[in-house]
Amino acid sequence: MRRPALYSSASHARPAPPDGDAAPNLPPPTEAVPTAPPPPRKRWWSDPRLLWASIVLLAAAALGAGTLALRPGARSLTQKDIDAAVMRTLETNVLPSPAAKAYAAIIPSVVRVMGFVKGKDGKQDVEQGVGTGVVIVDKGIILTNLHVVSGAQTIKVTFSDGMETTASVTGVQPENDLAVLQAHKIPDDMIAATMRSTADLMPGDQVVAVGFPFGIGPSTSAGVVSGLGRSFRSPEGKNMLTNLIQFDAAANPGNSGGPLVTMDGQVVGIVTAILNPTQQRTFLGIGFAVPIENAASAVGLHPF
Repeated sequence: MRRPALYSSASHARPAPPDGDAAPNLPPPTEAVPTAPPPPRKRWWSDPRLLWASIVLLAAAALGAGTLALRPGARSLTQKDIDAAVMRTLETNVLPSPAAKAYAAIIPSVVRVMGFVKGKDGKQDVEQGVGTGVVIVDKGIILTNLHVVSGAQTIKVTFSDGMETTASVTGVQPENDLAVLQAHKIPDDMIAATMRSTADLMPGDQVVAVGFPFGIGPSTSAGVVSGLGRSFRSPEGKNMLTNLIQFDAAANPGNSGGPLVTMDGQVVGIVTAILNPTQQRTFLGIGFAVPIENAASAVGLHPF
């Protein structure tokens, strides 16, 4: 859109004709009407308010100039200053431990798994056992141990937000004591765990085991990978499990099926057994987990 032209509002006097050339038929000139002279302009110093305002501004400017003149030049930060600030922050702010951060990362994906059978009356469900599971696909696919749900007529899972639902077994891998569950309902904000290859896992790497030992939890324990490629036969003598991750983070009945997690919150194994030469089912320092590559293959996933 074109801008309209701007015109000056001042009137322009028409030029007088040259001498000797009378302009015919021109109307006689009219007598000019004298106009009142413009009122004299008020000087700023004649207004007390403006005068005092000017004085205040001048005083403020003088004070600021004096302050700037007295202020020493700003000193640039040195590495010593930065180190001191970091140390002061570390001393005054308690940072979470690596195990706490790993637990916080994995806990939204950990579920409690309970198996039930019918009671003698054939009506009431009776708890058969409790274990742990981990969601590996956000549509409610859960990995757990086969021995946790074996023989159960009804399986119930409880998510981290407290939501409880039934689940069905959709796959088994007996050679690795694994079962795949499908939850019948899932939370709206379901979060699946992140799985990590065990190819670079080494003895001494820190890990945490998360689950429901003796039904208490969710609980976490911290330790290290203490060996790789281990074999273990269950006390019942049913299966020889091979290629296991050995770890020393505390695990007890109820931890079965739970995730073994690195410090970055990623799953490297599924806790499946503890070694105890006595008949007691308690932890003596050696636990075993199925590598996540084997576990993921139970549901047809090959992420690595």
